[in-house]
Amino acid sequence: MDKPVLRRPRRIVTGHDADGRSIFLEDGPAPNLIQPDHAPNVGMFNLWRVMSMPASNAGSADTAPADAKITLVPPEGGITLRVMEFPPDKERNYTAQQEVFKAYGNPETISHGHQRHPGFHKTDSVDFAIVLDGEIWALMDVGETMMKQGDVLIQRGTNHAWSNRSTRPARVAFVLISAEPH
Repeated sequence: MDKPVLRRPRRIVTGHDADGRSIFLEDGPAPNLIQPDHAPNVGMFNLWRVMSMPASNAGSADTAPADAKITLVPPEGGITLRVMEFPPDKERNYTAQQEVFKAYGNPETISHGHQRHPGFHKTDSVDFAIVLDGEIWALMDVGETMMKQGDVLIQRGTNHAWSNRSTRPARVAFVLISAEPH
């Protein structure tokens, strides 16, 4: 199966020149993408990572280059800025969910045998999820809610899943912050 071409978010990175003036270091498509072989219509773009706190604004190094490994969880003590594209559920290969989580580098986060949805997972992070386009359902062990463009969810280390019950892709931005386990 050929992988669909996903629209890469435009990433604009600022910095400083040799005289300390503010400049644009980069302006172009996000270079870092993972499309798991078992779910090629799911796209995860890491736009930036902070490896530890406090963050450093020194230098001009790209913290999310094209060859950087993408993992589901943020770096320990750090932050990840990510955009994900979720295809409609009817177009998603949920039978290979374990392989998808392996591709993301964190198979231990998946909640095996959850009856409500095969995508349930739990991470040691606080995640800010902002719907950019489309609509998506946020599922908890108890309860669910539909999110539309502009809605924000604060996920605090809970067991959760994402379900796109619409007929078109949903795009969600995430700020993932490393956190102590619940």
